[in-house]
Amino acid sequence: MKRINVALLLILCTVSVLFYACTPKTTEAAKEPVSATKVKPPVNTANLSPCQKWVNESFEQEALEAHVLYRDQMKAQNYKEALPLWEKVYQMAPAADGRRDVHYMDGARIYKYLITYEASTTAAEKAAYQQKVFDLYQQAVECYPKKATDYKALMAYDYFYTFPGTKSDEEIYEMYKEIVDEDGLKASVSVLNPFTSIIVNSLLEEKIPMAEAQKYAGKINDIFNHNKKERTPTEWKKQGWDIVESYTPARLEQLEGIKGFYGCDHFINKYAAEYQANPNDCDAIGTFIARLKYGGCAETDPNLVAARAAKQANCKRPVTTSGPLKLARDCMENGDYDCAISKYEEYVNSVDDNTKKANINLRIAKIYYVHKKKYSQARKYARKAASQRSGWGAPYMLIGTMYASSGPLCGPGTGFDSQRVTWAAIDKWNKAKSVDPSVSAEANKLINRYRQYMPTRADIFQRGIKEGSTYKVPCWIQENTIVRIAK
Repeated sequence: MKRINVALLLILCTVSVLFYACTPKTTEAAKEPVSATKVKPPVNTANLSPCQKWVNESFEQEALEAHVLYRDQMKAQNYKEALPLWEKVYQMAPAADGRRDVHYMDGARIYKYLITYEASTTAAEKAAYQQKVFDLYQQAVECYPKKATDYKALMAYDYFYTFPGTKSDEEIYEMYKEIVDEDGLKASVSVLNPFTSIIVNSLLEEKIPMAEAQKYAGKINDIFNHNKKERTPTEWKKQGWDIVESYTPARLEQLEGIKGFYGCDHFINKYAAEYQANPNDCDAIGTFIARLKYGGCAETDPNLVAARAAKQANCKRPVTTSGPLKLARDCMENGDYDCAISKYEEYVNSVDDNTKKANINLRIAKIYYVHKKKYSQARKYARKAASQRSGWGAPYMLIGTMYASSGPLCGPGTGFDSQRVTWAAIDKWNKAKSVDPSVSAEANKLINRYRQYMPTRADIFQRGIKEGSTYKVPCWIQENTIVRIAK
């Protein structure tokens, strides 16, 4: 009978095993159910940031939730709503999970947005937020020291662009020198444009010696060329190197106007291809010879020898054998642009024929523009030429070209500050074809090309500017124009 009862008990237990823990030993204590939640093993923090993080902390889950919530608000561009959520998680874990600097960078981004775009932000709040931006960068330096120069580059960038006047150019220049010296070819893309601007302006204002400017201009060129070679086209654009390309080379080219800044190799590397595209054109030959001489190339340099031979074979000698025009041409061939300008001016002052005066004044304008990179002086002589010869569009075409090429001089190379120069350029090309129908085809070609680079409707709306209104283009241009939008 006992056997039957035991067997029956076992069958009942088997049937109900999903619901009850059965055993024939009625005296044994019932076991506690085992939790299905696995306990996470502690994370090894040896390679993580030394600063406070949520890893292995009792508040880890709470911090993660706040982190996700504020980042969702940032994705929706609700920066004001993101701020208190970010502040909560930042107080708990400024270094996040110890692997990412996201809380420092996001905090700086939120504060900069509120300073720039949030109308309700008071002046006192703006000042406090600005200080917090730089405090966050400094904390990032301390908490993620391997990326220290990246954060210093962000600091310098914001001092230069976002909060101008907070630091002097001299102070920012020293910051960039330190970054470039330390990072070399690995320097951040954000370094090149502002550092280039400061170098060029400081040299032109004689605030730094030429040798130092040459050193750092060379480093900038090396960084740019290294990345041009190493980056894929997608990386080039995604990382912002295309913005650097629209600014830095043009700004450094301006230093060609300082004799001795660049040597022979620079002019060969930069202009040989341009000359070789037109090897039998006398103007191209003469310009190439002048540039090599200006750059200090030796008479035995193979490039110079070949160019002189091409000139001998293709170009007739001018009839004039003496006088200021002959001397001016000799000066040009030797790359002595100041001498050439002086002799051309001497000729202009010696003749009464206004057409001859105009032709030479336009030639002087081109020397200032192409070789000496002095745009204001170039415009001065182009205007003289236009006043001396009626119905001539060439001077206005040149001025328009100078305006169009001034984007990097008058702004960062892209965006509204650089694009507004196209308004003034198009004005001049329209003027050229209105006085001289013979230049209409070339003028229309340039107008159509640059119309697409005018500011957008959003650009002018953001600045409270109305389409069709009068606007004075700043920088060296200083001319009134009409506001138009890109087509």
